[in-house]
Amino acid sequence: MTARENILQNIRTNQPASRKLPAVPKFHSDKVLDLPQLFVQSLKKMAGDGVPDYPADLDAFLRDRFPTAKRFCSAVSEYKGTCTPADFPVWADAADIDVTVVRSPLGVAETGSVLLSEREFQVNPVGFLAHDVVVLLDPKDIVENIHDAYAHPYFQETGYCLLMTGPSGSADIGAVTVHPAQASMTLTVLFAPRS
Repeated sequence: MTARENILQNIRTNQPASRKLPAVPKFHSDKVLDLPQLFVQSLKKMAGDGVPDYPADLDAFLRDRFPTAKRFCSAVSEYKGTCTPADFPVWADAADIDVTVVRSPLGVAETGSVLLSEREFQVNPVGFLAHDVVVLLDPKDIVENIHDAYAHPYFQETGYCLLMTGPSGSADIGAVTVHPAQASMTLTVLFAPRS
């Protein structure tokens, strides 16, 4: 047995017994909140854009909003697009995507975040190499805060998930925020009830 194998074997045999994690208390507001409205306000603070009224024609809406875009990657059934995540077996090729359209299973009103995982992206780079990201979100899927969000099963069931809030940004010590710092230029969330 090599030294490495010996160390790993010792770690495996000397681990503490597993135990149940403590329950996280709920931290909810005493007031009745308009979660969709709070979500849009929070998203705007993070340089994202929330669209409460789903457009009658999604394709026309996207072409009007992104007039120079040519490649629309759709990871949703509601929109055909010009390509799908399956078209990118070589992940670097996703850098040619102008707009990616994806559906989120959860929004967080407190932060304006949307939950996304490999289930939604199907090929992860389509959500990060695209110039612009459009997320469809059912307003009924909005929770009040991050504590509620972390109760979502994705955090236990998926190998990769994230809470995305606005386009990529970075701030220096002088508190000057630059959008985008890397990745997508814009994040647009459309309220789109599930069919």
